[in-house]
Amino acid sequence: MLESPPLQRLPVITAMTLEFRSALAEDAAECVAIRGKTRQNAFTEEQLRSIGITAQSWSDNIRSGALPGHIATSGGSIVGYCFGLRDSGEIQVLVVLPEFENQGVGRELLQRTTATLSRLGHDRLFLGCSPYPSSRSYGFYRHLGWRSTGTFDEHGDEILEIFIDQ
Repeated sequence: MLESPPLQRLPVITAMTLEFRSALAEDAAECVAIRGKTRQNAFTEEQLRSIGITAQSWSDNIRSGALPGHIATSGGSIVGYCFGLRDSGEIQVLVVLPEFENQGVGRELLQRTTATLSRLGHDRLFLGCSPYPSSRSYGFYRHLGWRSTGTFDEHGDEILEIFIDQ
């Protein structure tokens, strides 16, 4: 009689549920902390403070409506966010923690923030992006339809734009 091979125990893989929502002023401190944990273009809390960005200033800007944005959470923790400037239509920041990259989180956050800025009356949005093709952001934005303006900001980032049908 043939013996059956022993059963192999396979690892249990649990998919964490992603949730998306509008940003709250109370999210600012966690957003500042996460900013330093990104794969590229990370800024520590100290670096942010040196350019005038603190949890308090971020919170105040969310509360006033000057900085509308969206948050992605998993297991109750923020794993990504995107914020834009109400008055100019600039996408200010898009951050996704490395372990949540390539899952559509950034695309969803950008789409939600783009829609918010569109509802606020902007038909053209813009952002600063690395001009280097080796950068993740270079291909990400272009794949989503953003186009170069041929200009650069004071930090050397290339200005990309997209036009929104209203």
